[in-house]
Amino acid sequence: MRTSSTSRSPLLFLTTVAICIFMVAPVLVSVMAGLVNSYNRGISSGLTLRWVEQVWEVYGSTVGASIGLALACVICTLLLGVPCAYALARSRSRLARAFEELLLLPVAIPGLATALALILVYGNMTSLRQSFVFILIGHVVFTLPFMVRTVSAAFQRPDLLAMEEAARTLGAGFVQRFLGVLVPAVLPAIVAGMLMVFTLSIGEFNLTWMLHTPLTRTLPVGLADSYASMRIEVGSAYTLVFLLVILPVLWILQALATLIQKRYGT
Repeated sequence: MRTSSTSRSPLLFLTTVAICIFMVAPVLVSVMAGLVNSYNRGISSGLTLRWVEQVWEVYGSTVGASIGLALACVICTLLLGVPCAYALARSRSRLARAFEELLLLPVAIPGLATALALILVYGNMTSLRQSFVFILIGHVVFTLPFMVRTVSAAFQRPDLLAMEEAARTLGAGFVQRFLGVLVPAVLPAIVAGMLMVFTLSIGEFNLTWMLHTPLTRTLPVGLADSYASMRIEVGSAYTLVFLLVILPVLWILQALATLIQKRYGT
């Protein structure tokens, strides 16, 4: 058994390396294209940062807007999703199951269809239509199911039922049980949901493209615009800016999730 496992390990390693190269190579090529004077001539044309500077001048405002939008989306899904997850985990009614299925619809249907539905219902509200709040509503609708399903599964753990019953027996009210006992117990799941929501919101394009206006562009929309209307070097430089902005934030959130999981357990 040990010999068989050892003989397979080089093949597994090579397969893993090949898959990593296959996935990372396009990103590296795109980043390289944004740092050369001419993509057609490659590195031989010389390295430059002028495309990055041009992207920052034209689309720099989308960076803060996208991060702020994603953080607002995380807060909204926390306030709405965690109580909803608890209610669905404790309810056994058919109405709750029907609501859960309805909640998953934005994930099952294309983002363009969801955006069109929002525009048809709320598009006449000019002030809302021209603000980032409209995009935030779309992002919350799209990401809320991920937060609810992640946290709901944690609330269904048998040990939490016993902990909640014990707290009730000792005289703790609902708010005290929920915030003092249950939420800390499922905190790793909540953080995992936050990370998922932030990642989905910061990179969401289909829904955002339909909901945005020239004054409410986000990073993915600006990226598509730069590729469609400018040189390939500009679009590639935008990809580099996107990575430089997003990756540190994701690393920080991932480190936070790991720290909380170590402290509170899985």
